[in-house]
Amino acid sequence: MKRGAEEIRTTGETNIRLKLELDGTGQAKIDTGIGFFDHMLDAFTRHGLFDMEVSVKGDLEVDGHHSVEDCGIVLGTAIRKAVGDKRGIRRYGYFVLPMDEALVLCAVDLCDRPYFVLTGGEKYEAVPMVGDFDTQLVREFFYSVSYAAGMNLHFRILEGTNAHHIIEAMFKAFSKALDMAVWKDPRIEDVLSTKGTL
Repeated sequence: MKRGAEEIRTTGETNIRLKLELDGTGQAKIDTGIGFFDHMLDAFTRHGLFDMEVSVKGDLEVDGHHSVEDCGIVLGTAIRKAVGDKRGIRRYGYFVLPMDEALVLCAVDLCDRPYFVLTGGEKYEAVPMVGDFDTQLVREFFYSVSYAAGMNLHFRILEGTNAHHIIEAMFKAFSKALDMAVWKDPRIEDVLSTKGTL
């Protein structure tokens, strides 16, 4: 049985609809109104072999902050619901992803304890914009994902000088780490925890 969730979030700043299937084939249909952010969500979907549809109507006349942050909240919530009771999943995932000169490590723990750590963000934040995307919003997006999903999410940017490459490597590394964490392992019959619950 496929694991999925559909989330809708409507505020005075954004209107977001997101549909996520964890057991997909990498099919993406993304429209956030921010070209580079669309590209990143598409990369996340395809490289994690998820299926995802995202539609965002936000107050882009202000800037992209609310659209990106709220999209992180909605994606994190969808991940949490799609994973379900966490029985049989590996729980942990990690990936070190190279993209040209950039090298990014991402590690996740689907433990229901949100925590976010990003080391090396100054490597890409020194460049204010990539296309129509404010690079400071990378941190806001992943922080929102981690807290809404209830996951530990760690990034370490090991190498990189090109902001586009670094940010794209982050999204791809996250997708690969999450794919590993949600994978069902037949050896795990219950929840992978000494406490017996997460």
